[in-house]
Amino acid sequence: MGVLDFMIASLLCANTAAFTVFSSFAENEDALLRHLFRGYQKWIRPVKHSNDTIKVYFGLKISQLVDVVEDYGGITAIRVPSESLWLPDIVLFENADGRFEGSLMTKAIVRYNGIVVWTPPASYKSSCTMDVTFFPFDRQNCSMKFGSWTYDGNMVDLILVDENVDRTDFFDNGEWEILNAKGMKGNRKDGLYSYPFITYSFVLRRLPLFYTLFLIIPCLGLSFLTVLVFYLPSDEGEKLSLSTSVLVSLTVFLLVIEEIIPSSSKVIPLIGEYLLFIMIFVTLSIIVTVFVINVHHRSSTTYHPMAPWVKRLFLQKLPKMLCMKGHVDRYSFSDPEDTLKQKLVRKHKHRQFKDGEKVVIAFLEKAADSIKYISRHVKKEHFIRQVVQDWKFVAQVLDRIFLWLFLVVSVMGSVLIFTPAVKMWLQSGLAKANPPVVPLSSWKADGAFATFSVSPSQAVALEKYE
Repeated sequence: MGVLDFMIASLLCANTAAFTVFSSFAENEDALLRHLFRGYQKWIRPVKHSNDTIKVYFGLKISQLVDVVEDYGGITAIRVPSESLWLPDIVLFENADGRFEGSLMTKAIVRYNGIVVWTPPASYKSSCTMDVTFFPFDRQNCSMKFGSWTYDGNMVDLILVDENVDRTDFFDNGEWEILNAKGMKGNRKDGLYSYPFITYSFVLRRLPLFYTLFLIIPCLGLSFLTVLVFYLPSDEGEKLSLSTSVLVSLTVFLLVIEEIIPSSSKVIPLIGEYLLFIMIFVTLSIIVTVFVINVHHRSSTTYHPMAPWVKRLFLQKLPKMLCMKGHVDRYSFSDPEDTLKQKLVRKHKHRQFKDGEKVVIAFLEKAADSIKYISRHVKKEHFIRQVVQDWKFVAQVLDRIFLWLFLVVSVMGSVLIFTPAVKMWLQSGLAKANPPVVPLSSWKADGAFATFSVSPSQAVALEKYE
């Protein structure tokens, strides 16, 4: 009982001391507060000087997530049939098939912030003017112009999402390669109204491997076959047959090219110029071949004697320049008539002949006359043979001249015609580059607007329209 009383007495003493300390602290804090707020106004910024800056240190500490407002189960986007929505009447102006809508009515995505996204698949057929000068090494620039058909810029504005065409899902075409595809926004002014439109430009390069293998190389082969016409002997009748066959083949190739290339009188494709060059080339070769065959069959019996300058030029000078063996006369005869008479005169010059000897001499003279006749015939045959051989050799020289001439013209013509086209095709391949993506920088806040972008999947075909 004594211990408990002692503890209670001690507790009462401690509480009395704590109350005394708290009372003095509260009085001091109250006095300090009154002193600090003496003359203080909360409408005035608490700074010593008017140009001083007050620094506010700010932080956040989350203790509990109480609630999240969710309507309709938190759905942020829904798919709505496009027939139930207002859709901008965007059409392709350079339409080639008359189908201006060109798209499937797929569903549109309506997002929670009011943005409607409609990405319909479409197959467009556009028309563009083709420059076939360097066919099949040509490069084409085709454009597709899209815009609203009925709304002006104050009602519906077009915003280009990306200046570069998205080719992520593009399937490569076996005939054409896309070098560059970019979009650009423009406006067409019509009085007080402006009509926005978006133009996509596609730079296409033709892949020439197919045409090189099945068109150009055969044409080159035919041109060199024309050169080989002059290597055939003139005795053969196949020279004209070969030239005529080459000319017919070139005519067929020309018809094939006419079916492939669009008809235009503004430019002539290089392959057409080359075929025309080869056809003129073959025609000249036929004319020259006829002339050479005519020279080959000339003789004295056809009243074509050879002039002295022709002998000097074609039998002596030109064969040396063309590395040909010289023309040698293999038929040389002495005059047996003169030789026999000279022997008889020398042998019996101072002799007196008897009757028997006179008979022998008469017989010998008769034999000499026969030999003289034979000699004249042999000389005539030799002369005819010599003229024939000379004209044949002249024909060989002409063949060799035209062989080298046509070979040089064929090679130089082929190089000069195809070099610019191949050079341009190689330069377009080296210059191929993908430009950086330019994002959309601004959105129009008021009025109706339509963001527009193109993502090609496949280049189906480039058709020829007459």
